[in-house]
Amino acid sequence: MDSDFLDRFDAVRPVLGMVHLPALPGAPGYDADGGRESIRRRALADTRALEAGGVDGIVIENFGDAPFHPEDVPTHTVAEMTAIATRVAGAVDLPIGINVLRNDAEAALSVAAAVGAEFVRVNVHVGAAATDQGVLEGRAHETMRLRERIDADVAVLADVHVKHATPVGADDVRRAALEAAERGRADGLVVSGPGTGAATALEDVERVAGALSDRGLEVPTVVGSGVTLETVRNCFAAGADGVVVGTALKEGGETTNPVSRERVAALVAAARGDA
Repeated sequence: MDSDFLDRFDAVRPVLGMVHLPALPGAPGYDADGGRESIRRRALADTRALEAGGVDGIVIENFGDAPFHPEDVPTHTVAEMTAIATRVAGAVDLPIGINVLRNDAEAALSVAAAVGAEFVRVNVHVGAAATDQGVLEGRAHETMRLRERIDADVAVLADVHVKHATPVGADDVRRAALEAAERGRADGLVVSGPGTGAATALEDVERVAGALSDRGLEVPTVVGSGVTLETVRNCFAAGADGVVVGTALKEGGETTNPVSRERVAALVAAARGDA
């Protein structure tokens, strides 16, 4: 199955914008007064602002659902994300990715296949990580077989030393990258900082991209946190093939705020070298 990640975008180095969903029904922060329709309106507004600002793709994530289920989210969360992603997919002509927090790759892949999304992000694909949800273990063996079983033309974008976590065992980022690409058969790797909105160490980007290149692996490296107007070009110079941007595209630079079309346009221009 052709799951090449970068082939799914028009840009050589894609800029992917985050649609951070508010708390969904069943989560402690859910706004019952606003209801489901309010969540859908917000998701569509953020999506359209990202498209108007020029991003190359969108990642939908249940960001507001903290505290997160470690691995298997309830079926009602899968249903809500499928409904929202269907609306988003019908509103814009952009590649869409799905991330089901904290680490439900099966749910993400299932939603993606159902709505025609292009990729999923998996926080712990191989190895193990100590997190606020406990120790999460990679299920690459299940995820990659499930993709074949349900005939899903969906790329798997896997985190290396995911944010909000500490790797269990060896912490060499180069080794972790190679294991995710070679043994986990991920289609792309994400390198992030310690938390949401936190800058990613460019040295880590260089190490991951270099390890893949040295091994002759054509697996793209994507920066997954802390990308800003000022740093996006540095990310590419360090070897990144793409970036995922959330906080820097929000009004006032606050993660939970709506997306600002102007901030999106400015960052995209900087990424293209037009700023």
